[in-house]
Amino acid sequence: MSTKAAFHGSDFEFVEKEYNIPKEQIVSFSANINPLGISPMLRQGLAEHIDAVMEYPDREYTALRASIGRYTGAEPHQILVGGGATELISLFIKNIAPKRAMLINPTYSEYAREIGLEGGELVSYQLQPEQEFQIDLDGLCAKLDPSFDLLILCNPNNPTSSAVHQDGLRRILSHCKTNGTYVMVDETYAEFAPNLEEITAVPLLKEFDNLLILRGVSKFFAAPGLRLGYGMTSNEEVLSYINSTKNPWTLNALAAAAGCQMFEDTAYIQRTRTFTHQELARLCGILRQEESLHVYPPAANFVLLRLCKEGLTSGAVFDHCIRQGLMLRDCASFPGLGENHVRFCLNLPEQNDRLVAALKELL
Repeated sequence: MSTKAAFHGSDFEFVEKEYNIPKEQIVSFSANINPLGISPMLRQGLAEHIDAVMEYPDREYTALRASIGRYTGAEPHQILVGGGATELISLFIKNIAPKRAMLINPTYSEYAREIGLEGGELVSYQLQPEQEFQIDLDGLCAKLDPSFDLLILCNPNNPTSSAVHQDGLRRILSHCKTNGTYVMVDETYAEFAPNLEEITAVPLLKEFDNLLILRGVSKFFAAPGLRLGYGMTSNEEVLSYINSTKNPWTLNALAAAAGCQMFEDTAYIQRTRTFTHQELARLCGILRQEESLHVYPPAANFVLLRLCKEGLTSGAVFDHCIRQGLMLRDCASFPGLGENHVRFCLNLPEQNDRLVAALKELL
């Protein structure tokens, strides 16, 4: 089998062209989006507030920030909203303008891109597979000297699905505060974690003003098209700078109104978490029986696999699965992973079973 290029989870048009498969027939195991679909309260809210598009949104987004505050535990005045988490990554990095930044690899590529656009030097701290891609706190802190303006940490991390607990985050933040280093924690996948209260950095906002937290609704709430992201920080200078320089209507009125609905849908939130935990346990239990696979412990709604069968590459696995309409992630493009790692996210049980069967055909 020939090795193909790595595709992003939304690259359906490219896959359709490469493999001559109608994109409507492709099941994405790469986008990491909640397979249960959007919140019923969001669906209802979008319909009920359609007339909101006839008016400018509240430029302070008061109701939305209050809803996010109730959902996360952050104070409303600590919350910034934007057009997706990607916009807030850019705003935070532009505000800090780091001359030197550290990135935990392998991870999401947008961080490195934004650092590069600001002209900063990027230093990589590489996670190790023999440590299950968990951060060595002693090793990380030893490398974080006062020359660093920014540390970026995805928690749980993409693509490894590993996570740092709150005690570890507190140690990192304390060390970085002494050095005058900001810490940006991307919690895009934190809500999927079985132990959200143990890994989220939100309670640490009371202790550390060098902490910047990012979240969005694309993954957990299955609403990437809304382009609703939010950030949290207790740093008044950062809040003031971003609020005074960003577009005053960075989020459209419909997304703002709908956002108020989804964060209140406690039944949907609990159903998503229960499904995620049970289905992850079921699938990992099946896959761990395969001697030709190593299953890294997942803290998010996706699983990283190491291929242990000689000669079997991530490109070959992608090729085999996509020909059956199953699109997982070839991780060869992630720094430090190479051609022996693939990642898949949860879908509905019957779709997950199809992927397991396809993998077993190669193993």
